[in-house]
Amino acid sequence: MAIKLCGFRVSNYHNKVRLALLEKGIAHEEDDTCKPSQKDEFVERSPVGKVPFLTVDGAVITESQVICEYLEDAYPQKPLYPADPVARAKVRELIDYIELHMELVARRIYPEVFFGGQVSDETKKEVERDLAKGLRAFARVARFDPYIAGKELTLADCSAFVNLPLISMAGKLAFGRDMFEHLPQVKPYLKMLGERPAFAQVSADRKAATEAATRK
Repeated sequence: MAIKLCGFRVSNYHNKVRLALLEKGIAHEEDDTCKPSQKDEFVERSPVGKVPFLTVDGAVITESQVICEYLEDAYPQKPLYPADPVARAKVRELIDYIELHMELVARRIYPEVFFGGQVSDETKKEVERDLAKGLRAFARVARFDPYIAGKELTLADCSAFVNLPLISMAGKLAFGRDMFEHLPQVKPYLKMLGERPAFAQVSADRKAATEAATRK
């Protein structure tokens, strides 16, 4: 089975899929030159023009969470979800809190804090308010024992590793404070993950890609 991951290594969701591939030990190719586009030839592969997407023997799978669910179904030998249905649901719950109720909310201020644009004060207030809700929910379900869902590494850790630092940095730049200041477990948790070979590789590759993009 020929698998190719298409995207770019600065993308947090691309890196989430890379972590899943590497942790599961799945042989794959990678095209890390794909950028979001609305050109006809691109949306033929990725209908909404986003990355990452995965090609599997010519078939295309889009959306990072869908890709990761496919990898779990197709390669169950090294699982990133618990076997127990309730525990699996709790992992998915954590991913939703991280991605939908935190990162997607924080994304509204990225144009200003990361790209030199401007965001209205009203938008900043809304983001700060909604982030507080997401963070409160996240704090209630995150276990840090030592992984975010319990004793074993799961896909929720892959999501956390690529998204929590972005949320933290955006909060510092927009609001002058770390959004995780009341969750002291986050920093040592991320450090622990970063010492795993797959996570260290993805982190180093993201840094190199970011530096290369800055030089252009």
